Amino acid sequence: MSEKIEELRKVRIQKLEQLKAAGIDPYPVKAERSHTIGEALAEFDKLASKKTKVTLTGRVRSIRTHGKLTFGNLQDGSGTIQFLLRADVLGEDKFKQFADLFDIGDFLQITGTLALSKTNEKTLEATEFSLLTKSLRPVPDNFYGLKDIETRLRKRYLDLIANKETRDLFVKKAMFWQTVREHMAKEGFLEVWTPVLENIPGGADAEPFVTHHNALDRDFYLRISLELPLKRLLVGGFDKVFEIGRLFRNEGIDREHLQEYDDMEFYWAYADHEDGMALVEKMYKDIVKKVTGDMVTEYEGNKLDWGKKWPTVDYFEAFEKEAGLDLNSVTLDELKKKADKLKVEYGKNYGKGRMIDAIYKKTVRPKLIQPSFLVGHPIDISPLAKIDPKNPNKVLRFQVLAGGTELGNGWSEVNDPQYQMMRFEEQMKLREAGDKEAQMLDSDYVEALEYGMPPAVGFGMSERVFSVLMNRAMRETIIFPPMKEDK
Repeated sequence: MSEKIEELRKVRIQKLEQLKAAGIDPYPVKAERSHTIGEALAEFDKLASKKTKVTLTGRVRSIRTHGKLTFGNLQDGSGTIQFLLRADVLGEDKFKQFADLFDIGDFLQITGTLALSKTNEKTLEATEFSLLTKSLRPVPDNFYGLKDIETRLRKRYLDLIANKETRDLFVKKAMFWQTVREHMAKEGFLEVWTPVLENIPGGADAEPFVTHHNALDRDFYLRISLELPLKRLLVGGFDKVFEIGRLFRNEGIDREHLQEYDDMEFYWAYADHEDGMALVEKMYKDIVKKVTGDMVTEYEGNKLDWGKKWPTVDYFEAFEKEAGLDLNSVTLDELKKKADKLKVEYGKNYGKGRMIDAIYKKTVRPKLIQPSFLVGHPIDISPLAKIDPKNPNKVLRFQVLAGGTELGNGWSEVNDPQYQMMRFEEQMKLREAGDKEAQMLDSDYVEALEYGMPPAVGFGMSERVFSVLMNRAMRETIIFPPMKEDK
């Protein structure tokens, strides 16, 4: 296939040289257009009836020649329209020049009038045309597109050319984040931006990327969460803040995980986890309706009804039901025996919290299909959440679950600096034992808490939510996902 493409490329380069020899600039600086193709199609009846001259621009997606007539399709970001070149209108030389030197994939500027063809197709009948960009490689076929998913992801620009569905996907993704931003602003939250480079990565259990800062001659971490900088802003006097930003986690790739992705987190002073749950349910329903146009979506064969009131599921109760263990009294040895029985993989350095999480993901999470809140998590897996005053083994935490996957995470925030230091020290012991994803001690954050942070709720969601709404693997919803080296 690559040899064939190279042969076609050589032919197109020869055409390029012939265009230059004919005094035609194959890459002019500017184009002129009176309408986008979408606008021309929307106003077609009016423009056609008045025989208004229009100038459209775009990429040639097909060419069909019948004697002295050449039909083709012209495509821009707003739509596609048929065009017609006639030898008796353009002149024999101009008509032949198009046939000899122009190809599918070239960008054209075409001026003419709009009319219906004999088959009632909306058509631009050209009176003149000019080249805007000469394409040197053949673009994917308009009808068959690209079938290989690896090629589509690696050369996304070809996927976008060939598949309208892919272009529509990223229009919806823009709408997804726009809806989040508008909803948070409407709720009175201030959008802020915090550094990507951090002294200490915190706010999540994940292995970070490390990079070197030449000017400061020191290493920094790429952030794995937005949490700790945003909570410092609550210390500083802001009541409601949120950020939409890129996170980096040096972990494996699967349907639900990537190393680089967009995330939104908000922090709300003088509110608790129940306030957070009410806001989140309202926001998610707003997102689903605006992005999909419906309140029922499909994910991996399951119909998800987002419109109903979301139920709450108690973590301890669900764990005991599905795994047969009481988290109020379970030991590490009991957890390991259960994991072995369930054939759950775990590291030799896993502590109690990591073991609970591994078993939960095998037993409880796959059963939570309809949108719901999972609440009352064990303290062992939640170092940044407040303890439940009714049960010291639990924390005031909630997660959004749907389709058997986690789609958001929130909690009433720890604001006791001494307790927070103790929880950090526990995490550091896990790191020393070999757990690379255990959280690091951030002494500056603890110092900030010592100045006083009001009671607050925090919440985070990633673009995994969008991938579930689209029923796609997460990397398919990333416009340029990281890929293995193409050898």
